[in-house]
Amino acid sequence: MVQKPAFLITIDTEGDNLWVNTKDILTQNAHYLGRFQQLCEKYDFKPTYLTNYEMAISPAYVSFARDVLERGQGEVGMHLHAWNSPPLYSLTSDDDNYKPYLIEYPIEVMRQKIAFMTNLLEDTFGVKMVSHRAGRWAFNRYYAQLLHEFGYQVDCSVTPYIDWRGVMGDPKGNGGTDYSHFPDGAYFMDLEDITKVGTSTLLQVPMSTRLKYGFLQNTFKQIYNGVRGKKKPLSVRWLRPKGGNVDEMKCVVEQCLNEGKNYVEFMLHSSEFMPGGSPTFSNAESIELLYRDLDELFSWLSQRTQGMTMAEFYKKSVAC
Repeated sequence: MVQKPAFLITIDTEGDNLWVNTKDILTQNAHYLGRFQQLCEKYDFKPTYLTNYEMAISPAYVSFARDVLERGQGEVGMHLHAWNSPPLYSLTSDDDNYKPYLIEYPIEVMRQKIAFMTNLLEDTFGVKMVSHRAGRWAFNRYYAQLLHEFGYQVDCSVTPYIDWRGVMGDPKGNGGTDYSHFPDGAYFMDLEDITKVGTSTLLQVPMSTRLKYGFLQNTFKQIYNGVRGKKKPLSVRWLRPKGGNVDEMKCVVEQCLNEGKNYVEFMLHSSEFMPGGSPTFSNAESIELLYRDLDELFSWLSQRTQGMTMAEFYKKSVAC
């Protein structure tokens, strides 16, 4: 029997509305995750909750996640926002405002922050942390090497075709990571050159992002913008809800599956399930639209894919 491709649900599990600069981060969105979990279980899908510091110390979230783990209906992984994750280390004049990337800190500080978050999550949930996503999608070979050092098996920080260098952390830094030339399918990483397939045990599972236009259209657009003296990023579709974009998400899935990919990867932030928890879903009406979209998408995907956590997908990849 031919196995269906995996459907990987990744939730960046973090504080409320972090698009707004604030030092007083709340975690009320933890109370809204039950509805999403129920929807996933309706279709036999298993989310991976990539959890950051403020959520790891939120009693409501801890209770929710422990129940999910005890019932074998999902996974808890690690997500690290460097600017407010202990041990604290001032990198800029206002870290809460600039939200510097972990890759901008000294390597030893990176190691200390990864060690703290790993230990906190493992002590809280009683399970080994094996899956990870970098805060603000910023990743480099030092980060990959540290994850390998701490026994992580899966990273899902790569966003194919997207160049984050124009998105700043430290205002004196070089911006985020350029993923323009990274693979767009799962691969075991070369820890010296993370753009290449290697022999390490760290599996990179890039986000399901695909170019909106074909090669010729993109080439023409780049030439045209160059003549006009404008440099614009390529138009990219994500397997990510933004309100009323079910057809676009289905298109991404079809592109990936037609390419023969063995998974598709969905993402959303935990705060986006709460009215007012994000700019995209700002009220109860927009949340209801989100759930209508998710129900339609998940129903459609249930005929084409099988739900897996990141850890389960890793085991399948090793077995192959």
